[in-house]
Amino acid sequence: MDDILIAPSILSADFSRLGEEAQRIEHAGADWLHLDVMDGHFVPPITFGAQMVKDLRTQTGLFFDVHLMSERPERHIEEFLSAGADMITMHIEAIAGDCLRQAIKKIHDAGKKAALSVKPGTPIEAVYPYLDALDMVLVMTVEPGFGGQAFMADVLPKASALRAEATHRELTMIIQVDGGISEKTIGQAAQAGANCFVAGSAIFHSDDAEGAITKLRSIAANI
Repeated sequence: MDDILIAPSILSADFSRLGEEAQRIEHAGADWLHLDVMDGHFVPPITFGAQMVKDLRTQTGLFFDVHLMSERPERHIEEFLSAGADMITMHIEAIAGDCLRQAIKKIHDAGKKAALSVKPGTPIEAVYPYLDALDMVLVMTVEPGFGGQAFMADVLPKASALRAEATHRELTMIIQVDGGISEKTIGQAAQAGANCFVAGSAIFHSDDAEGAITKLRSIAANI
């Protein structure tokens, strides 16, 4: 598969030295930096806000993939765009209809990319009405909120169905998977049609981040 994107999740980094951690994985060959923003309502944990994204923006040139796990994400779009987000992902469970269409337009008007995410229990068809306006769909392979969960292979048919739908519509669609991605699971996700992979501990907890990224990319590319 071509155009494989590896997006290490900052959630698994050492929070006492986030700038150094971002630079480390940039030098190791990461394509994107995945930033999980959790509000304590949509998901139980609270992580960080736009100020941390803004501060990190001064430390690395990586593409910032901001995943808003928050209620009413439309309230926070402008501040994350101003902070340096290159893509903003919202959850279909938290926003839909005209409000979602307006949020996507606001992101695109700022020259940035817009994406939607689905939880494991949400049918992939929920995003279909918006596909023509999206740059990416994130299929969660764990329940959002906590790192270190086991990979849920039973959600992969959603990625396959999404890839088929995008192909049918002749859309260039990035399909991202997030949760439990490792050398043992990335091949399954790539086989299902994903081409962007969020990996946390598999990269940040590795003694050889460059080797880990290279190996993940190689496995996904050779499916």
